[in-house]
Amino acid sequence: MNIKLTVNGTAHEREVDSRRLLVHFLREDLGLTGTKIGCDTSQCGSCVIKLDGVTVKSCTCLAVQADGSQIVTIEGLAPKGELDPMQEAFWEKHGLQCGYCTAGMIMAATELIEKNPDPSPEEVREGLKGNICRCTGYHNIVKAVLAAVEAKRS
Repeated sequence: MNIKLTVNGTAHEREVDSRRLLVHFLREDLGLTGTKIGCDTSQCGSCVIKLDGVTVKSCTCLAVQADGSQIVTIEGLAPKGELDPMQEAFWEKHGLQCGYCTAGMIMAATELIEKNPDPSPEEVREGLKGNICRCTGYHNIVKAVLAAVEAKRS
């Protein structure tokens, strides 16, 4: 099937198999490898992207379902050569270790603070419950999200 979509501000038109997952399309066809494949069961959240402004697990969506959509991946979160405040906070507050879950965490956290610009630590933990990190224990992830909230206020 032929699909047209916009990813990180760039229009793309491609022929895809109707069974191709969006995560594979992004990684393999467009070379956007920041979106990870972690579990293939939609449990881990490593593949989280924004589809028409809403975070989704791209391993649960077919590429053909995204036809006509606007997609933002971790690569498109900030202008080239810069970091989004959430990315900066993850860096500064050590909200990552191996980095595998980081893109999905950042995408989910970005939506979280768009919906709730002043979350409590408990609300951050609740808002990120669909994303699994096997390294950090979440303490520094929560600190990073709260630091991004402060940075956005400044």
